[in-house]
Amino acid sequence: MADSKEYVSEELENGAIHISEDVIASIAGIAALEVEGVSGLNANLGADIAEILGKKNLGKGIRISFQEDGAVVIDCFVIVKLGRSVLEIAKNVQDAIVAAVSSVTGLKVLNVNVTVSGVTFPKEQKK
Repeated sequence: MADSKEYVSEELENGAIHISEDVIASIAGIAALEVEGVSGLNANLGADIAEILGKKNLGKGIRISFQEDGAVVIDCFVIVKLGRSVLEIAKNVQDAIVAAVSSVTGLKVLNVNVTVSGVTFPKEQKK
């Protein structure tokens, strides 16, 4: 396992389960992209370079922090479509991420911080 990544681990009688922060970020990213009004996630420069090099990252625009009690804090950077309610979209993103991460991993999601970092405009139709 990579040293720079964090994992949530649970010891069981048959062995251990380790969930990478990349897995949690991918789950959160997919959930956010499924929300109506979200046009994309805003990645950082490192993720943009990795995507150019052919490494698809479903967790771009998502940052995961683990708390000492095992809970997870998720920061999500979204780009919304123009003409939609930003507050409504942000609340729906929070709800979708909490539901997805909790149901898939069984982890407690303490907070989901949504930052709207951009707006996309409708494409002009060519005449």
